[in-house]
This record gives sequence, C-alpha cells and structure tokens, in this order.
Amino acid sequence: MRYRGASSRAQQDQALTFKPGILPSQSIEALVAAGRIRAEEPLAQGQIQPASLDLRLGRRAFRVRASFLPGHKASVEERIAQLSFHEIDLTRGAVLETGAVYIAELLESLDLPPELAAGANPKSSTGRLDVFTRVIANGAREFDQIAAGYSGPLFLEISPRTFPVLARTGSRLSQVRFRAGAVRLDDAELAALHARDRLVTSAEPSIQSGIAVSVDLEGFGPDRLVGYRAKRYTGLVDVDAVGARAVEDYWDPLYLKNEGELILDPGQFYILASKEAVHVPPDFAAEMTPFDPLVGEFRVHYAGFFDPGFGHAGAGGAGSRAVLEVRSRDVPFILEDGQIVGRLVYERMAERPAALYGAGLGSNYQAQGLKLSKHFKGG
Repeated sequence: MRYRGASSRAQQDQALTFKPGILPSQSIEALVAAGRIRAEEPLAQGQIQPASLDLRLGRRAFRVRASFLPGHKASVEERIAQLSFHEIDLTRGAVLETGAVYIAELLESLDLPPELAAGANPKSSTGRLDVFTRVIANGAREFDQIAAGYSGPLFLEISPRTFPVLARTGSRLSQVRFRAGAVRLDDAELAALHARDRLVTSAEPSIQSGIAVSVDLEGFGPDRLVGYRAKRYTGLVDVDAVGARAVEDYWDPLYLKNEGELILDPGQFYILASKEAVHVPPDFAAEMTPFDPLVGEFRVHYAGFFDPGFGHAGAGGAGSRAVLEVRSRDVPFILEDGQIVGRLVYERMAERPAALYGAGLGSNYQAQGLKLSKHFKGG
C-alpha cells in the first residue's frame, strides 16, 4: 500500500492501493492520514506496531448483564441500553472486577475501503493478566472480526478472569490488524516456508492447519522453573503501570516434578512457555490458535498476534519462546513435557514493515523465555 499527500479525501483514496496481505505500519499510517482510521484523540507514541494498531479505551464503559453479539437486529449502543447495569467514567480510572462483563467505547473508529477487512486480538500483556477482551463492531456476527468496508465505531468487551484491573481512557488492551485479500498460508506453503526459514526449532514439526507448538515442562534455570499459577483473591493490577507489582503477591511458581508432568486444575490460570523457539520472518505475521480440541480441553493462548520479526535473529530475537496463557476447561488435565498444545498459523505481509518487532521499538517480549507480563517486577 502506498500513500502520497493529497488535498482532498478523493485524492487521498486514489493514492491508496492495496496489495494482498497484512498491512504493515507504514500502510496503517496512510490509513490514518486518509481518514480511514479515525481517533477522538491524536494517536499516541508507539500505538502503531509493525503489523497492527493498538486500540485505546474511550471515555465510558458499561457493566452489562451478559456478553452479546449485535448481529443485524440492533447496534451495539442499543444492546448496551438493554443490558447495562450502570455507566462507568473511565476518564478518572475505574476498577474492573473479576467475573463481571464490561463493554467499553474505544477512541478509534473505522471507515474501511470495501477491499479491506480487519481482525482483533488482546495485546500480549492483556492475555498474560487473564483479562478476556473481544472487539465488537455494529452488525457483527463474530467477535474480533470486522467486515470489509465497515464504517462505524468500535467497542471492547472486557472480562477480567483472575485479577481485578484498574483501567482508564487511553489504556491499550487490544490490537487490530488489517487484511487485504486471502493472506493465510496453507499447509504446503507453510511447510515450504519452514524448510526455508525454520519457523520453530522442532526437528520435524507437525503441520496441520498450522505448525505445532509444544509445552516445555523441563524447566528454566537452575531451579527448573516450569511456569506460574495465578493466585486467587489478589490485589488489583493497574494495566498501565510497568513493573509495579511483586510477583509473589500474584503468582505461585511451579517447578519440575513428576517427570515433566503438570496437572491443570479447572478454573486455574497458568503461564507456561513453548518448548520450541519461534521465528516469524520479516515478510510474515503469525497468530496462535487459542483452542484446539484435538489436543485437549484447555485454552492455550489469549493474545495470539506475533509481529513480523518476532524471534528473528536480525531483530535481536533469536531463541524467543511463545508464552502460553493456559486455562483448563471443565476437567483436570495432565500436560506432559513436549506435548502439542497449539498451532501457529502464518499470514503474508502486503510488504515488509518499516521497523520489525524488537528492532529499536522497545518491544517487551523479544528474546523472551518464560516471562510474566510487564506489570510485574522483572516481567
């Protein structure tokens, strides 16, 4: 996609061209300049990522009785009016309680061209706090999916599952990617890319609707730390405060035992790490499937976006693991070291981003091993 300065909207639109693929940062900037991405406040520094745009909470949120999709029968605003308990002022900051469902207005809205669609996901730090978020658009029949040509406001469903959180206007909990055309690699294309660029460090990874990722339960460091289990009934976490909370107040460390087995307790939240290092080449983006019933009744990932350059040696990411946000569903489940827990799907970029993940962007999770969210000391 290319953008040239123009004095009118029509001229701007004529200057926008779309190649098939995920739009990179420079193309997102062009959409902003052309008025196709709108914001009630100027975009903040770092809000545009290599292949996505961070979405910011607006001025109001509403506690609602239940999650919903508007479909074609009502707008999001109409459904909020039907289901809302009360309105929350986010300009002064507000505590969002565990187990409750909130719908927040977002500062960003869209006026997409007819050939451009979008998809959203929680940010990495959001998923690692076990805060469940989903973007909703008017007329939507699916969460986190924004139809090609959509014009209108965006809303965010927020449901903290483990920790109460403090959020405010401008907090960034979710992110959106823009897609033109068919972008996902099929299994044959994925196998060819892996043969060329080695996407994961498995000797012979399973490729079936994505490339397999397994869990590391051998442990990290001299103490053989395998992961963390979230504590219940903790204090709150400020989503905008980096390094403000002590790990021991929120997490129980888990160490190697039982020959590399871990029993997942229903309703508990775990942070684990992949056994493989993961590589996203500069001309691709990746996403992890959050739930695969073929490998077990548990969810393995909330925040599924991997930007171009994640784990790329040229961007300082050699050896980067995928951090797994794991929650078992209805029954206890035994994980074993090396067990497949999810799959990465790869998508083509329309063009290489101006800057890769980790390359001078202050990316929090490049070259990560087992790592908690940035909100915790040492995270």
